[in-house]
Formats: sequence, C-alpha cells, structure tokens
Amino acid sequence: MEKIQALIIGSGPAGYTAAIYLARANMQPVIYEGIQPGGQLTTTTLIENYPGFAHGIDANELMSAMRQQAENLGTQIRTGSVTKVDLSQRPFRVEIEGSTTIEAESLIIATGATAKYLGLPSETKFRGLGVSACATCDGFFYRKRDVAVVGGGDTACEEATYLASLCRQVYMIVRKPFLRASQAMQQRVFDTPNIEVLFEHNTAEVLGDDSGVTGVRVRKTDGTERTLDVAGLFLAIGHHPVTELFDGQLKLDEEGYIVTEPGTSKTSVEGVFAAGDVKDPHYRQAIAAAGSGCIAALDCERWLRR
Repeated sequence: MEKIQALIIGSGPAGYTAAIYLARANMQPVIYEGIQPGGQLTTTTLIENYPGFAHGIDANELMSAMRQQAENLGTQIRTGSVTKVDLSQRPFRVEIEGSTTIEAESLIIATGATAKYLGLPSETKFRGLGVSACATCDGFFYRKRDVAVVGGGDTACEEATYLASLCRQVYMIVRKPFLRASQAMQQRVFDTPNIEVLFEHNTAEVLGDDSGVTGVRVRKTDGTERTLDVAGLFLAIGHHPVTELFDGQLKLDEEGYIVTEPGTSKTSVEGVFAAGDVKDPHYRQAIAAAGSGCIAALDCERWLRR
C-alpha cells in the first residue's frame, strides 16, 4: 500500500499554497485535485483584487500558475477524487475513486465550499457571464449599472448594500414577505435609497445574449411577472462546505464547516488540518484561502517534524 507523508485533498488557492510550502520544506506533498481542479475560483473570469497583478488576472490563468508552481517545487498533483477516509487510525486510510487505498501520515483538507444556486437552466448558462455568487469578487464590474440580489438573510443584505455603493440600482429578490437578516442589517438595506426590495418574489428566468445577462424575469406569489433590466444577478442564498467525507470523524459546526483551534488550522483530530473555504464561513476570498493554506502547511510541517 502506498504511504504518503503529507496528503492534500482539494486544490484551489488553499490547496496549492499548502503544497508550495510543504514542497519547499521537503515534505513531499501529494494533491488529489477533486472534481473541480483549481476550485471555485475557476468559475469566474477576471480577478482584480488578488495582490500582485496591476491590471488583474484571469482566474484560470492564476490557478494554472499556482498549480505549475506547486508542481515545479516537487508536489505530486493527481487527478481523481477522495471518496472515503478513515481518521480513526494513523496512518490515515484514504480511498481514491472507490478503489485504490493509500495511507497518509498527515492530511490537509482544502475541499472548499460551493455556493448554493437556484437550479435554473438559464442561471447555469450565464454563470460567470453575469450570474455570480460573490459581490465582493465581481461587483466592481457592474459599476453604475443595475443588478439584482437573490436572498433575504444577512449575507444577501451585506451583498446588496455593498453593491449599492457601486451600482445605480439594486433589486433584492426575496421569497418571503420579510427579511431574515438581523434588525441592523435590515435597517441598513431600508436606509439605502438605491435598493428596492421585492418581497414574495422568485426568480423565474435569467435573460441574456452572447454578451451575458441582460435581465431577470421574476414572479410574484400571486402569479404576476415582471422583467428587471439588470446586467448582473448575485446569488446570496448560502454556501455548502464540502465536508460530507468527514461527518462523524471531525468536529463540524452547525452549518458543516470544519472547526479548527483558534489561530491555527488544527482540527479535532491530531495530524489533520483544514484550509480555505471549508473552514471559513465568513470571508471566502482567494487571498484568505491562500493565507490559510500557508498556515495549514506550516502547522502540518511542524507536526510531522515532531
């Protein structure tokens, strides 16, 4: 059976950064990239808020460069997904694609979190072409234009108020006759003149052409419909951490995110570390994920050397 000193599950900024640090420390890291090499970042286009690129950088180009850097330093990068883990014994036993089993002395989990979408075919069609799940990432591209936000919780209100500082008009599409957000966040929305809240509305269809989103058709609970002439649609209905593999083996919070010791990447199992969005329900930014990948690698290296 193959034995690996430092195994990283998942790619993206967290996984690749962890690999870069571990490779430079001669820890011989191995990455299994999972079903989406490069992570969630590859679903967007131009990134303008990642430090070091004066004119921004294409998301796929950035992730390709990180991957190549990790590989050049000695990381083994493998295609395929981890389908089962056993953290009850050390070395940890890890199953790949339901067939091959390997053993790992240490484990860094960087499986990320996926944004929740509505499930509309038109939404999928325009993902990355006007449909986004991150206002902080993509809001800049819609300056002085009209956009819509789906959701009624704290995240949706935060996204809407952020976008209102950039955009001409922001529509909030809310299923219920009320906002679920905290009172302070609700008040911030109602005090912002260029936010219009559409209560008891659902998104029926995303409209667009070859250039991207041109509008959104919404349907009220009484059956009436209207079209919003918007250039962007932002989903703010939550994220789902990819932690099913670790349920019952690691300590998770009520939303399924991996719980780590404050100020570290250490999980509830010694020798297992977490990095990136899989442990971060708040920020979900590439630079934050990369930083946590560095932390996880340093924690992992120190633990292995001990």
